[in-house]
Amino acid sequence: MATIINMPRLSDTMEEGVVAKWLKNVGDKIEEGDILAEIETDKATMEFESFYEGTLLYIGIQEGETSPVDVLLAVIGEEGEDISAIINGGEAEPAKEEAATEEVKEETTTETSATESAAIPEGVQVITMPRLSDTMTDGTVATWLKTVGDEVSEGDMLAEIETDKATMEFECFYEGTILYIGVQEGETAPVDSLLTIIGPAGTDVSAIVANGGATSAPAEEKPAPEKTEAAATKPAAKVEETKTVSTSNTSNGRIFASPLAKKIASDKGINLANVSGSGENGRIIKKDVENYTPAAKVEAAPAAVSVAAAGVENSEEVKNSQMRKAIAKSLGNSKFSAPDFSLNIEVDMDNAMASRKIINAIPDTKVSFNDMVVKACAMALKKHPQVNTSWSEANTIYHSHIHVGVAVAVDDGLLVPVIKHTDGLSLTQIGAGVRDLAGKARNKKLTPAEMQGSTFTVSNLGMFGIGSFNSIINQPNSAILSVGAIVQKPVVKDGQIVVGNTMNLTLTSDHRTVDGAVGAQFLQTLKTFIENPVTMLA
Repeated sequence: MATIINMPRLSDTMEEGVVAKWLKNVGDKIEEGDILAEIETDKATMEFESFYEGTLLYIGIQEGETSPVDVLLAVIGEEGEDISAIINGGEAEPAKEEAATEEVKEETTTETSATESAAIPEGVQVITMPRLSDTMTDGTVATWLKTVGDEVSEGDMLAEIETDKATMEFECFYEGTILYIGVQEGETAPVDSLLTIIGPAGTDVSAIVANGGATSAPAEEKPAPEKTEAAATKPAAKVEETKTVSTSNTSNGRIFASPLAKKIASDKGINLANVSGSGENGRIIKKDVENYTPAAKVEAAPAAVSVAAAGVENSEEVKNSQMRKAIAKSLGNSKFSAPDFSLNIEVDMDNAMASRKIINAIPDTKVSFNDMVVKACAMALKKHPQVNTSWSEANTIYHSHIHVGVAVAVDDGLLVPVIKHTDGLSLTQIGAGVRDLAGKARNKKLTPAEMQGSTFTVSNLGMFGIGSFNSIINQPNSAILSVGAIVQKPVVKDGQIVVGNTMNLTLTSDHRTVDGAVGAQFLQTLKTFIENPVTMLA
């Protein structure tokens, strides 16, 4: 049976999308996980993945065309299947499903239709879990910045939501009172599930909660109206607190602070419980932490440390973060689907070290060895376009642009920010770009656009003293370069044994697109560039 695929909502504010490029044609066989098209949203151009198998029978939106969200994009089904009713009727199939649903509802009770008609009272806005990245399937509420009964305005920050790539602040686009919260702090919910409800104070939203796919347990749904009534008295009390210049930033032991304020406090070792907030509702912001002067310290009793007794077995389960799940899925798919192979080469770093010393002697200039490797990779990719490719079942995609991803270790795992058009950048521009993106990655401030579109990846563990290692390919790239540490060792130069500085490079490639000889030639070119940095300026 044919499956209708509509224009997806790839960002929380996306209302329409542009098909930048179709990667499949009518008649192509489609597998689950295949990239169907590149879709331009209001924030970035993202790859759109298929969740179905079959044959692409129809394309409803051509390249370059703009379409609202939820309009017919494509149809996937069995080869030769008649889909004329779907094409002519647009949404004929979904309409049937809706009609069937309505029949079932009519058979149950007339109460249901009454409930549906009252499901969304005037002025009430139902807010669902937003899709904050192209690969996000569910999100975790890290922190609620508002509570039930709080007055909110357009532009207020409602919550901090952890995606598979970063923790992002979620902004409110409406005005009113928070009437219901469907996903509590620390809980995970699928995209588009009920997150919160905003509307006029005192509005009964129990019907929405009961029939709107709320994520909280049914036992908690009944008391919701009582909670709302009790919470409705809170705003008045909050106004009084504000007038008395109260800067309390805690609620039930929770501290309200912006992510940047938390980061600065963590770096400076400041306890946020001691900081007065000047932001909205006493929220701690950047300037509060920067201007904080600690009072006289009071020594607290040392916290108890949990230590397992000798000979006693003890295990602890820690919930996987969204990022950890995404890393596991992505690398698992890569390792088990791509027939990879690795090639290793040793590079003389003496000239590179001398060149770097001269460059860094220039005021306000800082270039790392990794920046030199990234630049050399971009130059080598221009000479070996077969390595700058992506594999699909029907075609090998050759990229004319060169976007190098740089793997960055963060607390929860690994992120790969992308240096766009790397071949056209100087060493200092690459260095500045890498430092900026790496800082954002560690502070969980990377945007989806800054993590998309890589055509090649560099992973460097040399700073940890690792001599050589093999990386897993960051698909849809065809290859990844693993960079080891620079080590001093005896080498032979001009027939003499001398002390030299060498570095191991390992290229792991997808054998579907890159053959052994191609990988070897790429490494030879890369070696030439790194051993003679001046050649990168030619």
